Amino acid sequence: MSKTYFVNFVSEPKNDLMKTIVGIACTATAINEGHEVSVFFAASGTRLLDAKFIEELDQEMGPDSKAVTEMMSVITSKAVLYCSFASVKATLGHSEGDGALIVPDENIKWSGPPGVIELSSASEIQLVY
Repeated sequence: MSKTYFVNFVSEPKNDLMKTIVGIACTATAINEGHEVSVFFAASGTRLLDAKFIEELDQEMGPDSKAVTEMMSVITSKAVLYCSFASVKATLGHSEGDGALIVPDENIKWSGPPGVIELSSASEIQLVY
């Protein structure tokens, strides 16, 4: 039976690379199992939308690994994505329309705390990384 998941990436992923990779893996697994998944990138969690950081996470998995890139591809192509552009600006230094993220701006629903509250209220399961 399909469930509705809300995954919130909000913590600094550099503080625990393996926990971050586990969060990405859980998110991709929920999608691959056919669940409805919404993902919100906020605060330092917006680092996961930076291609160079995803490459760092791939290296954590092994010198030639693309595992994290592949899981992020599942997430960015099949989940409903939300993000705080104020967080992108503060964390990554990018402005809306820069085209600097791994997913085009138009494929993201831009929001803030009201979006987080709405998504967490509407979901059956919440995961926070």
